[in-house]
Amino acid sequence: MSDGMRVDLSALDEVIRKLWGLLDDMDKAGGKVTYSTNVPSNAFGSERFLESNDLHLAHEQMKTKIEGLIKGLHGLIDEFGKSASKVRDKYNEQEHANKHGMGGDSGPAKKGVLA
Repeated sequence: MSDGMRVDLSALDEVIRKLWGLLDDMDKAGGKVTYSTNVPSNAFGSERFLESNDLHLAHEQMKTKIEGLIKGLHGLIDEFGKSASKVRDKYNEQEHANKHGMGGDSGPAKKGVLA
């Protein structure tokens, strides 16, 4: 007998789709940080400013931190998406089992047996 709980599988599917979309966006952001934010040290004026090396080092350190943050977020979103998919599959399997367990595909009724 059901306890009245229902799960909206279409809503769970939508969450999973949005998570995969977010992962795609994170991949794009990660690529931009890794490949589109390189600044050569001479761009900071290494011939004119004593602090240019420090500025370049600070830039590289921040770039590395941002890459790490994006990688961490990507991992978290990926893990959550996989978990949500597993939960969705389990609910779907249970719903299928419940339908079949309630006589949906139980076969022909046996004569002489009272239900």
